[in-house]
Amino acid sequence: MKSLAPNDEVRAANSETLIAKKKNSLPKSGTRSRRWIAWLIVGLTIAYVLAPLGQRDRRGGFEMQKFGRLPVLLNGRIKPLDTVARNSLLIIQGKQTLATEQGEMSGIDWLAELMMKSDTADRRKIFVIRSPETRAAIGRSDPAEKYFSFIDLTPHLQEIEQQAQLAQKVEAQVRSPFQNDIVKLFERLTLYHRLENSIEVAGTKDFKAQVDELQKNIHPSPVPMNSGITAEALQSLGFLAETAYFFPIPPVPPNDDPLQWRKMGESLLLFLTAGNMHPAVSAWATMASAYAANDPATFNQTLNSYSGWLEQHFPARVRKAQIEAVFNQIAPFYSAMVIYIFIFILACASWLIWPQRLGRYAYLLLITTFVIHSAGLFTRMYLEGRPPVTNLYSSAVFIGWGAVLLGIFLERFFRNGIGSATASAIGFITLLIAHHLSMDGDTMEMMRAVLDTNVWLATHVVMVTLGYASTFLAGFLALTYIVRGALTPSLDRETAKSLARMVYGIVCFATLFSFIGTILGGIWADQSWGRFWGWDPKENGAALIVIWNAIILHARWGGLVRQRGLMVMAVFGNVVTSWSWFGVNMLGIGLHSYGFMDKAFPWLIGFGISQLLFMLVGLLPLHTWRSELTRARPLSTGTPADALAFTES
Repeated sequence: MKSLAPNDEVRAANSETLIAKKKNSLPKSGTRSRRWIAWLIVGLTIAYVLAPLGQRDRRGGFEMQKFGRLPVLLNGRIKPLDTVARNSLLIIQGKQTLATEQGEMSGIDWLAELMMKSDTADRRKIFVIRSPETRAAIGRSDPAEKYFSFIDLTPHLQEIEQQAQLAQKVEAQVRSPFQNDIVKLFERLTLYHRLENSIEVAGTKDFKAQVDELQKNIHPSPVPMNSGITAEALQSLGFLAETAYFFPIPPVPPNDDPLQWRKMGESLLLFLTAGNMHPAVSAWATMASAYAANDPATFNQTLNSYSGWLEQHFPARVRKAQIEAVFNQIAPFYSAMVIYIFIFILACASWLIWPQRLGRYAYLLLITTFVIHSAGLFTRMYLEGRPPVTNLYSSAVFIGWGAVLLGIFLERFFRNGIGSATASAIGFITLLIAHHLSMDGDTMEMMRAVLDTNVWLATHVVMVTLGYASTFLAGFLALTYIVRGALTPSLDRETAKSLARMVYGIVCFATLFSFIGTILGGIWADQSWGRFWGWDPKENGAALIVIWNAIILHARWGGLVRQRGLMVMAVFGNVVTSWSWFGVNMLGIGLHSYGFMDKAFPWLIGFGISQLLFMLVGLLPLHTWRSELTRARPLSTGTPADALAFTES
């Protein structure tokens, strides 16, 4: 019996091992449920982003969605009519849709009505005037009256123009609020007036009949005859050619030169001398008359025929316009901005309950949203034919993208929810900034001559912008440390060490990219302006970022600061970077200042003050903090730096 006991024990052990292996080989219901939840999160996110594609805009039976995809030329770029409508409505009233008594009106619906049924459009209250002084200038004193139609403002157009001309003589930096407001009102009225006179002269009842009559009076051979054209008709065509906002008539195939696109009035005047009517003119005239007569069948038939003609002769232009229209419809950056809020909430909640599960879901959602953010970024690059950063708007989009990418890597290695929380916070804030910057109109404008080089845009600008993104990420990681450490008990020593390693690594990354980007900028300046460095405000701002990041690293290496001091200094990096990003533009001076901007000044000052307050919280005595770090033993105090040094660092 004794000799058999060991064998029995071995068999028992082997059987237990086999059972354990079988149990481990069986799928766990908990794992399956977590996978289903993960796939459900991804699926719902994608469905939310793509949901606008399921909407069909057939207002009154007219195929407005397809109408909005027609390519036109504006400001040197061929774009869909939908983009013109959205940007114009955004400039005029601050939104891309118009609220009416019949419901919400899309931008292309509004633009079609404005161009083809102007009498109705002129009665819609689309102009917003909040300044009491501006309302007084047009004889309105009721403070509750803020929305006005074009008809309301028509009797005061001369007064508005005179006041605007006087205000325009004053430099933008020193204009009063009333002067700024009256100039903007005049610009909005001018845009509105040009839009409604882009296809036909406002108030025209049957544009197709006028074009047909014109063709009857002009004979192509042997010499074009225009004896039947009245002086009034010629004046009307000249007005249409001069006033129109965009160029809807493409060049005669197979010519595809963007410079050969024409305004409607130009094409009609050209017909008077050449005797050849462009097929696009007849198509636009037919659609205008059909829309005015509330005839959707004729409108849609002509639209389909004209779209087919464009696809046959200008396939690349049409495809690009269609992609841009779909891009406008999906609005990936706005969707990503909304999802980033949800990610931030999930990541913060993971610090309190279900850290592994909620942290995993936040990370998965962050990756999904990053893909959406990236798709929007690369689509813009395709549409512009440029590197990712070309103006302030695109810099905000790219800074958020870079910060989220770095946050994904941090979360991949540390898995504590901090990377997800900080990345989503920066992603949301930068896309919110981009959203407000888009209020000025087209965000894919033509490049200024000095910036028109893809090589330097892809090297210097991208490098510097990545330096911005990483410096902001380090600052927001430091904010996480201070907020969790001072205001909550959730910051333990291990998490504090992880945060310190994150900030240190990101600051090293930021120093490298900002330094290389600044050097490349100097080389570009030498090629463009004949000098490497000229103490331009933008150049000084870039140098400040490099210098401050270098100061942080030297203070850490020299032992002047440790964990908490590193965080306080990283927070001030947010102030330096925000000034270099926006502040220098507000000075209105220097070769890098491409336009004075003052709207962001209160926000910039408020952001700077908030960062200084967080720094003060970070400098509070450690015993006032609520986190576990309060139990750390301070080092002996002998130098000012010791006040920021702790044994756990």
